[in-house]
Amino acid sequence: MTVKILHNSRCSKSRETLKIIEEQGHDVTIIEYLKGSITEVQLMDILKQLDLNPRDLLRKGEEIYKELSLSNTNLSNEELIKTMIKHPILIERPIVTSPKGARIGRPPESVLDIL
Repeated sequence: MTVKILHNSRCSKSRETLKIIEEQGHDVTIIEYLKGSITEVQLMDILKQLDLNPRDLLRKGEEIYKELSLSNTNLSNEELIKTMIKHPILIERPIVTSPKGARIGRPPESVLDIL
């Protein structure tokens, strides 16, 4: 089974999650989303798999979140998705997808049930 991870190698949770996937013996495709390798369509698909709306996937502690006033509840889902693609640091990480579903790797062990 091939597993995909939206990965930030500078994030300890992301590194721990990747290690769990590899220890379970799965082929893993690493998506370095901070380098702009995620599209709006892919992000919408991930949101659907997670059963979340874009606001749920925002990293609210990032400085850019405050700078762009993303706490404004009048912003549409489409606007939030476009902003997340333009500023991928805003996307919660790591996110793991597999044929069994999708999970945010916080804590890293939360991905075990889809592996």
